[in-house]
Amino acid sequence: MIELRHLSKTFKSKKKSEDVLALDDVSLHVKKGEIYGVIGYSGAGKSTLVRCVNYLERPTSGEVIINGAELGAMSTEQLRQARQNIGMIFQGFNLLKTANVYDNIAIPLKLTGVSSSEIKARVDKYLDIVGLADKKNVFPNQLSGGQKQRVAIARALSHEPEVLLSDEATSALDPETTDAILDLLLKINREFGITILLITHEMHVIQKICDQVAVMENGQVIEQGKVIDIYTQPKNKTTEKFVSSIFPSDIPETIIDDLEKQGPIIHLTFVGHSADQPALSMVSKQFDIQSNILSGNIVQLKNQPFGKLTAHIQGDKSETDKALAYLQEQGVKVSEVKKRD
Repeated sequence: MIELRHLSKTFKSKKKSEDVLALDDVSLHVKKGEIYGVIGYSGAGKSTLVRCVNYLERPTSGEVIINGAELGAMSTEQLRQARQNIGMIFQGFNLLKTANVYDNIAIPLKLTGVSSSEIKARVDKYLDIVGLADKKNVFPNQLSGGQKQRVAIARALSHEPEVLLSDEATSALDPETTDAILDLLLKINREFGITILLITHEMHVIQKICDQVAVMENGQVIEQGKVIDIYTQPKNKTTEKFVSSIFPSDIPETIIDDLEKQGPIIHLTFVGHSADQPALSMVSKQFDIQSNILSGNIVQLKNQPFGKLTAHIQGDKSETDKALAYLQEQGVKVSEVKKRD
């Protein structure tokens, strides 16, 4: 549905002698109907990437292919028409302050030649979908941040696109409102089959609604794959930092020194069905060991639960070895905590 091939973007710098390389050979493939997340810290190149997808920024090199059509090969008129199939929502809402909610959605439709009767039907339909059917005559300054974003989403949907781009759409919202907007995006994806590409710096957004994720740093994609695979087996230090933001597990080295003398300190990773099982309680009953949970959390990914625990297992080595082997047989990933070098 969305394919980026070796995408690069260089900006001319007025202050520096060298140009700024914002995107460096980025390739992604987003399948039809997926919610694909791109995460990275500030300056990673995320916003430039999403703006290149609809050619708000023209890539320096590489290809952007939407539904089989390469945007770089299009004429100005062809590109204008193609953009009507690509909705976009922004962090700052981008609403007209002097227009009411109805007109904020209707004016862009009018500019593209949609008839008045069809405009009314679409505005009513999509305001109802985002839960603001009673706000059509209200002005933006009378709305909360979450309501403004819902208007922006209704506006994007009113063009009835196949693709929806989200540029940090929840980063200006409080946690409760963020979850409500994410639930709305999930609803839109499931009911309309719209493919969603979103960028964020929040791992919670990836965790809650994404099927696939790409991690960006310094203009490059450093890791990508299924969300569950990135959570369970992060290969890059930046990815590990994002996962650790959901599962903080740093243990002071003085504590590691004391506990290691009595038995191993381990990280336990639970996925799906194994996250629901009282694994540590079971091994404590079956083997001559004692277990102590040092830290942990279980979260709900889009389609399955996922948990991480850090625990200390106390007992003879023969018993602790058997306990760890048993945990692995039950589908629990086990890794031993070592002191940092």
